[in-house]
Amino acid sequence: MNRVVVVGSLNADLTVYCPRLPKPGETIAGSGTALGPGGKGANQAVAAGRSGADVVLVGAVGDDANGAMLRDAVADAGVDVTHVRTVSGEATGMAIITVDDSAENCIVTTAGANGLVSADDVGLAQEAFDGAAVVCLCREVADDALLAAALAAREAGATVVFNASPSGDLAPELLDAVDILLVNAHEAAQLLGGSGLPAAGLQSAAERAEAWEAAVDGLAARGVRCAVVTLGAGGAVVLDAGAPAGQRVVPIAPLRVEAVDTTGAGDAFTGALAARLAAGDPLAEAARYAAVVAALATTAKGTQAAYPLRDEVLARLAEGRLG
Repeated sequence: MNRVVVVGSLNADLTVYCPRLPKPGETIAGSGTALGPGGKGANQAVAAGRSGADVVLVGAVGDDANGAMLRDAVADAGVDVTHVRTVSGEATGMAIITVDDSAENCIVTTAGANGLVSADDVGLAQEAFDGAAVVCLCREVADDALLAAALAAREAGATVVFNASPSGDLAPELLDAVDILLVNAHEAAQLLGGSGLPAAGLQSAAERAEAWEAAVDGLAARGVRCAVVTLGAGGAVVLDAGAPAGQRVVPIAPLRVEAVDTTGAGDAFTGALAARLAAGDPLAEAARYAAVVAALATTAKGTQAAYPLRDEVLARLAEGRLG
């Protein structure tokens, strides 16, 4: 079984491209716009599907043109959208994204129908959880839905991957139900009280290794035994408090690319990681695959349409030119 169940958001992405991100109160001229499918849940589901998994998405859209566009886009990627509910009288979630010439972005989201995804939606999708290998969660839907999904995954014997993004307070009972926490460096630092991560370029290799070991212990104290910290162009790090000494910190080398748009790269990583875990890969191996997917996702504009297929990723891995 290689089924991945994703519980999360679907957003219509309105992207504006500009030479640089505007300062507060400043108006600048853009160089183009695009409206396309997005949302962390939908993005992760598409990335998992393109990486070979059998994917079911649980979420909600409004009864508007954006909702129809999102359902069609995700379904066209091979994702089962049976459990994506259409909410009458509600707008579909939306993200306003600004991307500059260096591929950096600034994003504002409005929940719309995503804010109505609940534990009841999870209950109605119980058949999808039965036999699932991995259940993938993100924070653009309510915590009660996430907790219900995590508990359903535990009941089904599935691995729970939680992408704790956007950042914010995390309920202890939710963390307790998670097998693998996936965060970026900012989110990891927030969990660790605002400090504790290595300062790249400011420390020796020995000091960075010591800081990562301290991060393993710090996250374990918060109830997080296993985590993957993504570092953008720096790759990722797998942290496992239960691993033998000397194996608790595993760096994941990046694939060097010329980035065009980094929007959705973290979602690409999450979905690809879930797919490879569902296929039976060990965590570090799955993370290596996911790091290549995330890198390739930045080489074209947009999110889902930029996600690579499995054969392209395997070819890049076979080349062995990482780091």
